Amino acid sequence: MQIKSYAKVNIYLKITGHEDGYHTLDSRFMKVKSLYDTIEFVPCKCESFTIEGCDGVETTSNTIYKAYKALNEYTGDLEFLDFFYNHKVVVHKNIPSQAGLGGGSSNAGAFLRLAKDVCNLLISTDELATIGSKIGADVPFFVYDYDSANVSGFGEVVEPFDEEALKLDIYTPPIGCDTALVYKTFKANLLDKIEPSTFASWHTKTSQELLSSYDAITLNDLYKASLIAYPKLKEYAKEGWFFSGSGSSFFKPHNV
Repeated sequence: MQIKSYAKVNIYLKITGHEDGYHTLDSRFMKVKSLYDTIEFVPCKCESFTIEGCDGVETTSNTIYKAYKALNEYTGDLEFLDFFYNHKVVVHKNIPSQAGLGGGSSNAGAFLRLAKDVCNLLISTDELATIGSKIGADVPFFVYDYDSANVSGFGEVVEPFDEEALKLDIYTPPIGCDTALVYKTFKANLLDKIEPSTFASWHTKTSQELLSSYDAITLNDLYKASLIAYPKLKEYAKEGWFFSGSGSSFFKPHNV
């Protein structure tokens, strides 16, 4: 009983507005098939929901625990509840944190999918994605498990894009970028510079076309905000590499 929890990159990420304290976005998410955590359900008598392998993260703050709580509240399934008194969750981590690769959100999405299958929950993928959206903005993408998708709104609108995931090289410098700080920096310094018409057609272009046509700053609105919040990132920037999410990871197509 295990599942791969894949990383993602943002081929492009444009902020479209700010509503109710949150930013709306228009983005292309792409699965990174070469980088993933593994989540296992291992038989074990547990007094409470138990997670191993996420050192330094309090259980109640863990996205997997939040996914467990949300799914339990939604289904009220007693067999689901009993299952996790007899199994622990073991995570084998490879995706770095605070790196723009969606590790925590991926873990939550993968947990939801595995729990649905293992516990035979009578719930649709759309319902699972809605549950995931309450945990984090990126979680619905990982619930749908698409290779590539256009994601918009607060992250809850996920539309599959017909292309295979590109083979990507990933480079993560020794800097962790706090997502909340990066968004706060964007709001304070860059929000009034939004021009939606400049990227209106991007959702129809392939990811390879986008990466061939634009540079890192143009493709990702949060790159400039991350550079303001974390000036040391400039020391790790390389020509021809792109920036994922709120950082700090850079990526490029393999062998390019």
